Order: sequence, then C-alpha cells, then structure tokens
Amino acid sequence: MNKITEMKLNELRKSYLDDEKARVVRNALKENGVGSISRVFESDIANPNVFSIDLKKLAVTNQKRSGRCWIFSAMNVLRDMIAQRYNMDKFELSQNYIAFYDKLEKANWFMECILSSLNEPLDGSYVRYLLDTAVGDGGQWDMVVSLIKKYGICPKTAMPETYQSSNTNMMNELLNTRLRRFASEVRELHEQNRDQELDACKQQCLKECYWLIADCFGMPPESFAFEYRDKDNEFHAEYGLTGKLFYEKYLKEDLDEYVTIINGPTKDKPFYETYTVKYLGNVVDGNQIRYLNLPMEEFQKAIIRQMQDGHMVWFGCDCSKFGDREKGLWDDQQFDYDHTFDMNLDMSKEQMLDYRVSAMNHAMVLDGVNLVDGKPNRWKIENSWGDKIANEGFFICSNTWFEKFVYEASVKKCYLDEKALAALEKEPKELEPWDPFGSLAD
Repeated sequence: MNKITEMKLNELRKSYLDDEKARVVRNALKENGVGSISRVFESDIANPNVFSIDLKKLAVTNQKRSGRCWIFSAMNVLRDMIAQRYNMDKFELSQNYIAFYDKLEKANWFMECILSSLNEPLDGSYVRYLLDTAVGDGGQWDMVVSLIKKYGICPKTAMPETYQSSNTNMMNELLNTRLRRFASEVRELHEQNRDQELDACKQQCLKECYWLIADCFGMPPESFAFEYRDKDNEFHAEYGLTGKLFYEKYLKEDLDEYVTIINGPTKDKPFYETYTVKYLGNVVDGNQIRYLNLPMEEFQKAIIRQMQDGHMVWFGCDCSKFGDREKGLWDDQQFDYDHTFDMNLDMSKEQMLDYRVSAMNHAMVLDGVNLVDGKPNRWKIENSWGDKIANEGFFICSNTWFEKFVYEASVKKCYLDEKALAALEKEPKELEPWDPFGSLAD
C-alpha cells in the first residue's frame, strides 16, 4: 500500500491554492450549504406544479419521528379508495393499529429466524445480519398486505397516535435489546443441549415484547364504531366493527391482486424474473416478499395505467438524492455538484445499486403525472411528512430522477402486460439478506 508522502501533500496543496474557482467555492461554503451554491434554478421552471393526470386527494398525513412511511403511504392509498366509495372528504386510517401488529409480528419473526439459525456461527454473515438489523420501523408493501389480511384495518379514531408511536426511537432500542438478549439465551441453551427449553424462552420474550408495545402504542380495539359525515353532510354510523370486518366491508379490495414490481438493472437480476430476499418479512404465515423485475419503460407503463384508471400507486425510492424538502422537488438536474467541486460523480443506476450508493429508503404515493405525447416528464407525489413543507405536503419529481432513484411500486396484475404476467408464474430466486432490494422503506 502506498502512503501519502510529504511531497504529494505539498503538490495537492499547491494545486488547490492555485485554483481561483476553489477559492470562490471555499469562501461561499463558509456561510452557505453545499446545495445552495450548487443549485440549478432552471430545474424549478422545468418542474411546475401542474399535471395532466392529477388524482383526487385528501390532506397529507405526518409520520413524525418514526420510520413508518411504508405504513402511512399504504394507508393513504387504501383510505382514498374508502373515501371515494363513501363520498368523504376527510378520512384517515389508523397507522398505529398496523404498526402495533407489525412490531409484534416482527419480534416473532426475528425470534423464529434466530431459532432457525442456531447452528450458524455467531460471527457468521447470517447471524450477524439478523443481530444488526433486528426489528426496525421500516417495511415493504407485501408486509402491509400480510398485516391487513391477518388483522384488518380501522379508522384512526379507533386507534389514534401516541407520543411513542410518533417517536419510536427509544421503544425500538428497548425492544431490540430484549430480542438480542433472547438470541443470547437460546444460543446458550442450544449449546447446552437444552432445546426443550427454547419454546418457553421464546414465549416469555414474546410476552414482554407485547407488553412493551402495548405500553407505547396503546391497545388495539377489539371492536369499534365507524362514524362520519359525508360531503353532503349526511351522518353515517356503524357499531361493533372489528379490524377484519371493517376491511371486508369498507375496503372490499383483494390485496393479493397487487404485485410489487421493481426496476433493478443489475447483472444478477435479469428482467422478467421474480425475486425474494432471505430473512425478509414480518408475519410468519403471511405473504412471501416477492418482486417482479421490469425494464423502466414497462415499470412506468404499469404505474401510468393504474393512475389513468383513477387509482394512486404506492412506491419506494431513494429520497436522499437531489431533493429539496422545502421546495418539494426531487430532480437530479437541480444540483450541479460535479461542476461545483470539479468531481466526476456520474454513476449508472446499476453501479449505484452494486456499489451501495443508492437503495430504497422511503415509501410514498404517486397521485399525479404529466404526460407529453404519452410519455411522463414529471410526477406528483403524496408524502407523509406533514403539510407545512413543499406544496402543502405534496412533492414533485422529474422523470429523470424517477428513472434513477425509484426502485419499486405496487400495481394490480391487470395493469401488467402478458410477458410480465407470465413471469409472475416463475419461482422466485432468493437473494442474500444484504441485497439492496432487501432494504426497508422507513
């Protein structure tokens, strides 16, 4: 390995100090952020807040200091169906209800994964992965589906937010400490040939986890009332509902008709194949996490078809790249970092995935798109960061940003073409747990 010599250090210093532009940039950065001095203001003009398809919408929601964007965005898609069907202009589903059961099921999932890996070395890749990730707030579309099929849904009035549900950091720390202690206990029991005690150890841990989650999120209702006024100010009420009854009666949507499509242009993931990820899931008897990899053109066509039919689309992206939170714009053309710093930062989507530059980390809702000659040039996004930022909480992304940083979406099978539908019949290839498509939206 070659060290940095004093001669090399002096060479670097001189070349930097001799550059007039470097002096301007250094002075500008003393009082300004990197983004502000790299901003390309023409991007604002190129992405106006108007769309040829602009779906009906309710007020945006706010996940606050939690990583439940995938739950919020899924509930936003589903509440829109209910609101349209029952003529409501104000309505919200309980994100806390879903989050309660997600945490409980994830705790159980983690313990089952640990029990299945007792013969793996503690310092091996799989056990280390399980211990490193443990239980977080994040998730995927199929994980929401598994929870709804098992527990149903309910209005937010039946199980509102608590301080802890909106600020999950401390609860997650306590929960994961207990779960990692469980891992230590059962591995020790297994080494001592006391496997008959493993289940009792698990049941005690599950009980303690349930109590912690109930303390923090509150208790899910066994039954509840659904009372509302519609747009015509007519009052409606039904009593004695359960989560499953509410789902079956008011949503009336077969969630198994939805497919998670991805755009992963890497050599290890040929298009028109299906994939799953080892250890990825939340409900032990729930739906398998399953992806159908499509070329970007087909990926976008399916999304647009669903939106043209008046239905919003859940999607996952990398929200950390080229975004302006206050203006409400994601556009890979709005910051010219390459010329500001004289660096070549250009990478393809394939390279960004393979070399861990980018992966999905946030889920939102597509509820608008602007089409020019049938092709998209910008998209309207419903976020879950509250209505005090962006366009009352709604964002815009350019199509070039979409193509680079949108990774997955949930669409109905009826919006896929024949080749994609045929690919769904294939057995999924299992990816390693640390694959970029094993990342969770939070």
